[in-house]
Amino acid sequence: MYEKSAKFEEYCLPVHYFSAIVSILTYSDKYLEQFCLISNKTIGTLNFSKKKKHGDNSPPSRSENIFTDTRYFLLHKPRKPTLVRFHSDAERHNYSQRIIQRLGIDVNKYAILNIHKIGIDAPASYVFEDLLQWNGDSTCWPNHIAKVFRVKGRLENIKIFLFGYLKNPLKSLLHKYNYLGVTLFDLTAMKIVRVPEKSDVDNARYFLYRCSGGYPIGVFSMYVRSSIGAQQEKEQSQLFMIVGFNFYGRESWSHKSWINSLWESVHDRVSANTLNRVKQLCEWRFQDIQAG
Repeated sequence: MYEKSAKFEEYCLPVHYFSAIVSILTYSDKYLEQFCLISNKTIGTLNFSKKKKHGDNSPPSRSENIFTDTRYFLLHKPRKPTLVRFHSDAERHNYSQRIIQRLGIDVNKYAILNIHKIGIDAPASYVFEDLLQWNGDSTCWPNHIAKVFRVKGRLENIKIFLFGYLKNPLKSLLHKYNYLGVTLFDLTAMKIVRVPEKSDVDNARYFLYRCSGGYPIGVFSMYVRSSIGAQQEKEQSQLFMIVGFNFYGRESWSHKSWINSLWESVHDRVSANTLNRVKQLCEWRFQDIQAG
């Protein structure tokens, strides 16, 4: 049973406050337009009124700070919807069984099961190689809000820090005392499958992490496989982002509607933009390779 502590107040409440602000801003186009107008007048580094448009043959724009992270990942409406919606308990159970078959983990014990999916016109092997480059410099992740830090440079152990505190001016002093910043959560690899297993007919590759040390206590996975024609999948591969957890390990918290709604409003927008940016980057690079 989780016990409330001073550490909980210090680490978690800023996240909820920020999430609440974002939820309000993204609630309607009217609020979004007002926010963009004010931002243009007060923050010289942002330029919402002259939004750069990208075609299919260009990489995603690089975020330069917390404000552009907010713009690209929270305020921006993703081009393609990615959320897999469960319209009944039977549908959720069906997906849970698929996860057990493919990842070997039981997600039924988690109150939150969130799955996003997007088709990518590039081979599954190519997409997965791009996923393996996930780090603190990735253009497909809001690194200024949630900084990715590979422990000892390895993909097997990742820490996510709030607001990229690794760039703090006191970085060297803080590191001396083993303080890297406010941790949102830790990711510890349970399994990384770089080459499809012999029994796998989907040509799947994935990494599966155990989440701990923050608000999500559960599992996280990025799973890519070849498309299945029988399921009307047109692109070469399909990428899934899977999250199953209980808030701070407490299942009762996850059932509280306001907590669930708040988290989903932020997570779904960020996840959709993340997958859309991965799609844009992979397809741009693959087309560039094919063009010679």
